[in-house]
Amino acid sequence: MLRPVAHRVLAPELWRFTRRSVPRGVALGMIAGFLFPVAQIAIAAVFALPFRANVPVAALTTFITNPLTTPILWFVAYRIGAWLIRTDVPMVSEPVQQAATGWLQWATSALHWLWDKGPAFGLGLIVLTGIATALGYGLSALGWRLWIARKWRQRRHDRLASM
Repeated sequence: MLRPVAHRVLAPELWRFTRRSVPRGVALGMIAGFLFPVAQIAIAAVFALPFRANVPVAALTTFITNPLTTPILWFVAYRIGAWLIRTDVPMVSEPVQQAATGWLQWATSALHWLWDKGPAFGLGLIVLTGIATALGYGLSALGWRLWIARKWRQRRHDRLASM
């Protein structure tokens, strides 16, 4: 089944940890984790193919969003979007608070909430994704560089000690 794309999926550069592929994998994993609420790992793996990013790193980075962090990130995204749009509409409106009476009323109030707060949330999510992606890429590239520098120093120290 994978025969037509096997040469692409099984390419060794997608599975090796290199100074270029790891930061790309972190960035793509964050994009998939923040913007897609379902199938994040599969989406990150598919994104990694054309960008020559590390597939395992991209898949693992999607776990930055999980049931504990997602509500916090969504709230922060909404606040960023509300600040950028300059709206002061409260996060929870009256129809959502009164929605406990029935499913249809809940669905109607949820759609009303989305209509009111959707643009601020969407803009905030895009901005938050961009900031987190840039930070993740930069920090992973810096971490990789520091790790390699430490290995070089250790090798030099070992070589000088053996003389």
